[in-house]
Formats: sequence, structure tokens, C-alpha cells
Amino acid sequence: MLTEKNVTREINMAKAAQLDKLAAYREKLYKEPVLRLLFLELTLRCNEHCFHCGSRCSSDSMDGMPLEKYLEVLRDIKENLPGRLPQLCLTGGEPMLRRDLFELMARGMELGYRYSMTSNATLITPEKAHLLRMNGLRTISVSIDGLPETHDRQRGLPGAYRMAMKGIENLMAEGGFKTIQVTTVVNHSNMHELPELYRIFEHMDIDSWRVVGLEPIGRALESPEMMLTPEDTRYLLDFIRDKRLEGMPVSYGCSHFLGLGYEREVRDWYFLCNAGVYVASVMADGSVGACLDIERCEKTIQGNIYETPFTELWKNRFEIFRKPLSQNNETCRTCAWEKWCAGGAHHSWDYENDRQMICYKDILW
Repeated sequence: MLTEKNVTREINMAKAAQLDKLAAYREKLYKEPVLRLLFLELTLRCNEHCFHCGSRCSSDSMDGMPLEKYLEVLRDIKENLPGRLPQLCLTGGEPMLRRDLFELMARGMELGYRYSMTSNATLITPEKAHLLRMNGLRTISVSIDGLPETHDRQRGLPGAYRMAMKGIENLMAEGGFKTIQVTTVVNHSNMHELPELYRIFEHMDIDSWRVVGLEPIGRALESPEMMLTPEDTRYLLDFIRDKRLEGMPVSYGCSHFLGLGYEREVRDWYFLCNAGVYVASVMADGSVGACLDIERCEKTIQGNIYETPFTELWKNRFEIFRKPLSQNNETCRTCAWEKWCAGGAHHSWDYENDRQMICYKDILW
């Protein structure tokens, strides 16, 4: 007899088989990484002051490197890394504050690069939207972290919601972008606003809604009361799964292994931490690492382009990212799910104590 329990068992067996294949592929990536996405941190200045900012950006933070140093990296990659050029993700801080942004984009496009961007969108006028498209921007992710009052409060800028939504409207009116995405960082205090945000985004022509939980990084470490509870996490994942079934292009972020019950249910594919195997970054001071949300310390910074070309670092460093994090922790190493999780996401790893700060094993499984 075909029962719900039997169907669930069959689905989980299929997921386990696919996860086994992904685990084998991950081992290959450790040996043969492929640079698909390069983050360029163009500035640490920002016109907002978000309570959860992983990079602790502010209006008086440092600007990025000179234009020519970024172009030096792009030429180095084009000349010394075979295969398809990586997509560049322009980020900050707020990248729209960079005065030579469009010159950088234009000169990079001449080399064959295309761009994505993370932005708060408050500075995207119709004219700026046009320049972004003309200079090779394909994908943009705009942060909307709640309804107007909540968004403005958590981002430290009165009127931020109104300006961000206007920026999205300007991008849509310009057209020609591959993906206009909204990203929402969910915390304990704005969880209840998800249904209303859903109704708002449902009536907008956005291509994707990316929902992520607040992570214990950057300034968010100063607000532990805002972290998601186990109940919050289960609600969030159930919400995403239900809305996907309704046809909403919503997905959970790439972070964290979620167990057989939620993997493939809340995002398009299974968990794989891309840090150092698909993804790298050049920081505002020239430091080179993996994802920009990862703690910046002696273990994670792989060098600096003022001393060593980026491609040499990509080829010869990144050892910490090209082996399972689980090897560094007894609890992770002996976990029944280690083969699929590999210790979890690098950005939530405590490198001083070699432990994972976010593990959903006891919450979801």
C-alpha cells in the first residue's frame, strides 16, 4: 500500500543517493576548484548602518583600492586562469558610492566580464539603472529586511524602505536584467512580517526572493536576542517550502545543511559551501579570501594582491577551504550526516575554537 510514510521514505532515499553523488563531486572540487564567482569589495563605505552588517560598514569607513588594482586582478585572471571568466559580484559597503564604478564596469566589460551586484538600491535612479545595464550588469540583489518601519530601523536610515523600493522600480522600468532579486534577512523580531512581505513581492515583477536567517557574524554578534530560535527556524523553512509550492520564486540562502526533510524543498539544489572552490573575493584593502561573510583572520585571509597575484593565491593557497571543516572538530567528524554536511558553512565557523556555530541537526532532524 502506498502511504505517506512510504512516499517520504522513497523521497529520502532518492535525496540520499543524490547527496552521495554531490559528496563525491565535492571531493573532486577540493582538488580541481573552478572560479565561478569573484566578489570585488569596492568600498566599506555605506549610507546605511545595518545592525547585522557582516563587514561592520559605515559612512566613514575606508574606500576600496584604486581602480587600476582591481583591473590588474581582472587582467591576471583573464591571462592566467583557463576556462570561462568568472562572474564578478560588485559589493561593499554600498557599491553605488564608488565614484568610478561605471568606469570600472566599462573597462571590465571590455575584457569580457559581466556583473552581478549587491546593493541597498537607495541610490539607484533611472539614470543609474540605465548605466548599470549598459555596463554589463546582469543580476542585482536588493535588500528589503521588513516592512517600512522595521526596514528603516534595522538599516539605520529613515526612508530607506521607500528609497529601496523606488530603486527596484527604476531597475524594472529599465529592463534588460537577467535577475532582479530581493534578499530578506530574517531575525527574531521581523519573522511575523514574512506573510505581508510575501503579499507585497507577489505583486511585483521580481525574479527571485532570497530569504536568509540572521547569522552570528559582524555587528549581529552584538544583538544575540535577534538570533532565530529553533521555532523561528522551523517556521521560516516551512514558510519557504509552502510558498514555493504556491509558485513563488522564493528560496532559502545557500547556507547550512538542512537534513533530508528540507534539502531540495526550500532551494533549488542541495547544500554545498562554495567558499574557496567556486567563490573567492578581493577585499577593499587587497586581501584575498573566499566569501566576504567569512570571519577575517589569519586562517581565512589567503594573501594580498599587493604582494602576490590573485591567480597564484587561487592556485596555491585556499587549503583551509579545500577540505571538509568537519576534519577539525570531533563532533562534526563523527556525525552521521558528516558525509553530506562536511562541517557546514565556512561563514558560520568559529575558527578560533574550530566549531560550527550553526548546526540544525537537533533542530530539524
